[in-house]
Amino acid sequence: MSPRVLILGAGFGGLEVATVLSEEFGEDIEITLIDSSDTFVFGFAKLDVLFGKKEPEAVKFPYADVAKPGVRYVRETIASIDPERLEVTTDAGRHSADHLVIALGADYDFDATPGLAEVDSEFYSVAGAERLAKVLPEFEGGRALVGVCGAPFKCPPAPSECALMLHDYLVERGIRDQSSISVAIPFETPVPPSPGTSEALLEAFAERDIDYVGGSPVVSLDPDRRVAVNGAGRELPFDLFLGVPKHRAPDVVIETGLTVDGYISVKPSDLKTSAANVWAVGDVTTVGVPKAGVFSEGAGRVAARSIAAEIRGEPAPGPYDGLGSCYIEFGFGNVARVDVDFLSGPKPTGTFQAPSETLAAEKAEFGSTRASRWFGR
Repeated sequence: MSPRVLILGAGFGGLEVATVLSEEFGEDIEITLIDSSDTFVFGFAKLDVLFGKKEPEAVKFPYADVAKPGVRYVRETIASIDPERLEVTTDAGRHSADHLVIALGADYDFDATPGLAEVDSEFYSVAGAERLAKVLPEFEGGRALVGVCGAPFKCPPAPSECALMLHDYLVERGIRDQSSISVAIPFETPVPPSPGTSEALLEAFAERDIDYVGGSPVVSLDPDRRVAVNGAGRELPFDLFLGVPKHRAPDVVIETGLTVDGYISVKPSDLKTSAANVWAVGDVTTVGVPKAGVFSEGAGRVAARSIAAEIRGEPAPGPYDGLGSCYIEFGFGNVARVDVDFLSGPKPTGTFQAPSETLAAEKAEFGSTRASRWFGR
């Protein structure tokens, strides 16, 4: 009987687990990939949608295109997970497996920030970016605030990218002089593991007259007064708010009992959880790296190789290295890159590559290679 692998969530991590195992076993494995959505979207594409650079349909990759040996995709919503029995209940039925991978990402907790739901202007979801893409053309100038409501959050450079791209957008519309831009982030510097990256971003903010308010998240919003308040008690007025909601593990994950301080704790050596034959990868975990797609992808490869080793009765592969590169939009076609090592030393270290059109092309190649690898296009 072929080994059965159940993968919950089809983001960077889940897709990479499925792909590696398919490459390893072909038709000699039964992989069920479950996701509540019918399409995949690269996180960075949401900013393209937000600022009207791409239409929503142009950035969506249908999961139906995942045609790999041994892999079956089903669109269902997870209702419960039993890590002891390796069983999962969905809105359409029940699944069981020999090996279970939880890759359900992080949910957005709107209730954690009073007033955020009323303002209704987050740009971190596909739906939010689509909605705001229709709102931005109606903005005729005023006080714009990019606000992060808690840490950790997905793709730490993204709020800074949003502020820089907003500057370009307002310049192109001829209303930058009638507008102010502020960005409020929980960290003292935009990208703490890489001083060079943070310095470059702060210089870019200064050149564009963007106010950086670091060290404290946005903790509440007053929709009537159009004011956000950060954790230090500072009021940040806005006419346009672009928000990053506080993140949390999905309720169905918390109910498994596998979480510690809100997220699943895994071993960096193989991405195993405390439950036998259960792995977890990506934003749903605590493993010492940021919540970003490239790190989820790397963890997915390690988890898949760990599963393959167990199936074959072989020694476990090398541990997850915590290495990753993130591309950062600096505006007007220039992209920078930060290469970060989170796990090999006593503290994370990052190396900054200055923005250029060459790195913009490299970022596009990053997306196209994953699209080809996972979706055959």
